[in-house]
Amino acid sequence: MPDVTIVIPNYNGIAVLDVCLCSVLKQKNVTAQIIVVDNGSTDGSQEFISQKFPTCELVCLDQNYGFSRAVNEGFRRAKSRYVILLNNDTEAEPGFAARLLATIRRHKKCFSCQACMLQYRDRERLDSAGDLYCALGWAFSRGKGKPADAYPRGGRIFSSCAGAAIYRKNLVERLGGFDEEHFVYLEDVDICWRARLAGYENRYEPRARVYHIGSASSGSRHNSFKVGYAAGNSVYLVYKNMPLPQILLNAPFLLAGYLIKYLYFVKKGFGGDYLRGIRRGIGLCKANRDRRLSFRTEHIPVCVRLQLELWKNILYLPS
Repeated sequence: MPDVTIVIPNYNGIAVLDVCLCSVLKQKNVTAQIIVVDNGSTDGSQEFISQKFPTCELVCLDQNYGFSRAVNEGFRRAKSRYVILLNNDTEAEPGFAARLLATIRRHKKCFSCQACMLQYRDRERLDSAGDLYCALGWAFSRGKGKPADAYPRGGRIFSSCAGAAIYRKNLVERLGGFDEEHFVYLEDVDICWRARLAGYENRYEPRARVYHIGSASSGSRHNSFKVGYAAGNSVYLVYKNMPLPQILLNAPFLLAGYLIKYLYFVKKGFGGDYLRGIRRGIGLCKANRDRRLSFRTEHIPVCVRLQLELWKNILYLPS
């Protein structure tokens, strides 16, 4: 049995795969099963991986089913107790996997642990030191753009970015896997939120480091696809994980958050895409009532703690 399985979802990522896979094959002090799940790429990715990286297990899907489906396919094939998810547009330092593995083993209530993600083109700047989520209904990367050493200590975070994080396979399976209705965006916040409601925690490990290009599959920071999917998933995320009293409590914040986002995207030329995404999110809520959190009295303490965190995280919004 390998110590860890590294799952790399890919969609038309031939331009970045060489750097990523070369770095993964150089991991030290750990035995790793490496799985690349290809989402029906048409750019020659599958042939490139087969020819240059024959030791990597290649799973070829017949079309683009989204990040969540690719991740779940990787988990199903993993032979280890721990699974690292890694974006295809990253370069991992040699000790990346071993350090994540050591941290999650050391903390028994840890569901996931995220690496320190640094900007690929400016390696002295952070890309993400863990994901935070606030009462406005926004998820955001902690420390983005700050100096690389801004968060030198490990600790608890709201959720782990699935671009460079390790998970306990049995807990992911117990939670039903990554929700494929998300397709892409916020699926990692969703599963980490569910894990916290189940009594687990998510952590950050600054000594495990990767360099992240960003938007390699979607193409740019803002585009119609990205804006629409993120908007819809943000609605679905709240519906699934907040009990009704908590939704009502946060309603003024959420409405303000959606309005601010809408005005921002109107200015960027994506206002229509954002509204269509919101409508899609409402449709997801109606179609997936069975996936909504089944609220029980034992959830009250953790919901209270999470609510205080949602309010506090407004203070950490990037300027």
